[in-house]
Amino acid sequence: MNMNTKTGMLSLTILILSSAITMAAELVNQSETIAITGDSITYGGYPLLMDAYLNMCDADAPVRVVPFGWPGDSLASFWGRKCGAQPVMASKPTVVTTLYGMNDSRYKQVNDNTIKWYKSGLQRMIDTYKSNGVKTIIIGSPTAVDTTTYKPRNGLDAAAFNQSLALLTEAARQIAEQNQCRFVDLHHLILEVMQKAKAMYGEDYHVMGADGVHPSSNGRLIIAYAFLKALGCTGDIATITVDMKKQTATATQGHRVIDFKDNTIQLQSSRYPFCFKGDPTSPNATSGIIACLPFNEQLNRYILVVQNTPSHARFKVTWGEHSKIYSTEQLAQGINLASEFLDNPFCKPFEKVYWFIVDKKCKWENRQYMHMLARLPAFHADFTKELATLKPDVQSDIRKLLQIDPDAGQSLDRLERTILQADSQYAAKVSEIVRPVDHTIRIDLIDHQ
Repeated sequence: MNMNTKTGMLSLTILILSSAITMAAELVNQSETIAITGDSITYGGYPLLMDAYLNMCDADAPVRVVPFGWPGDSLASFWGRKCGAQPVMASKPTVVTTLYGMNDSRYKQVNDNTIKWYKSGLQRMIDTYKSNGVKTIIIGSPTAVDTTTYKPRNGLDAAAFNQSLALLTEAARQIAEQNQCRFVDLHHLILEVMQKAKAMYGEDYHVMGADGVHPSSNGRLIIAYAFLKALGCTGDIATITVDMKKQTATATQGHRVIDFKDNTIQLQSSRYPFCFKGDPTSPNATSGIIACLPFNEQLNRYILVVQNTPSHARFKVTWGEHSKIYSTEQLAQGINLASEFLDNPFCKPFEKVYWFIVDKKCKWENRQYMHMLARLPAFHADFTKELATLKPDVQSDIRKLLQIDPDAGQSLDRLERTILQADSQYAAKVSEIVRPVDHTIRIDLIDHQ
């Protein structure tokens, strides 16, 4: 695919995707707590990417993100549990996102009764969250199934089931509009990006996972992108402006110019560009799907602008270990280093923070929701039992909580506070390991007319 074709495709993608997300003023700041609720697609999935972005990339980082994903969940099962929304409300969220519908459909043809109960469950969620002081609720539609890997169920192939999911998408839109909530049309967004990705990488490039339902890294990035846009994230990570005639360099907030000499800018940055991983042709990578999704253009702008250079010249820009050639005109307009240099000086620091979120913070939060907050009275009763008689993971949970508060088991309220205090400690650790990165950008004149 040539560059003009790729640029044209991306422009069309941006136009289409803008209509899939309710745009609004930025919500994100350090005083917010964002609860991300949903089923198995939410459990251990896209919230990791949102957490990474909101702690490393956003201007108001760090922002507290707490995932509440439950495998197999539907609105019916959510409200069928005795705890209901209490575990979510315990984290005192100011913003709640929802992603339900796949299991509500029961993988069957959606009918009027399905839509009725789906809308009723969403309405109850909205009423409950609003009555508990949640300022903003972002309603995500059901996703979509992969057009290649989804295996027919209940007489519905991928195309037919996606048409059925579109009915729940419309139901979610109606509820969001009636309640003045922000709405994210994940269903049509995923279908649009999937079509472009399969045209680029082949039909075997799945976007919604090997089972057609649970996305790999590529599909998770689509969902994270959509919710980050709905949160109002601006995507202005950095602008580095160089005046070659005056031999000066400036940088926006979150970045400091340490020195500029011999055409080399020495910088220290506390805000990271979002970094991508893996083989672009693999669904398990995030680096390939960005060719079909305007993530870098809308959420990841790390811009280098070079002014007062000779006309019709070419320059070599070196960032980290890699170099690329640009014209005077391109540099004057500004180049997005985050998209031009996928392998850059931030990749290793970014990866370190991301894997802490995956291996420590999210693992605790998944247990926090399903095994502690959702069964708080039973978990409280475990504190009265001999530790050795309990399952190893429960023993580990109790030991950790007793380290924070030796009297954590004295009451339900105290136990709940201690559980969330542990979560806050993990969040603080994420912020602690997001450390400033020292890096250089070199600009060398190659030739000019």
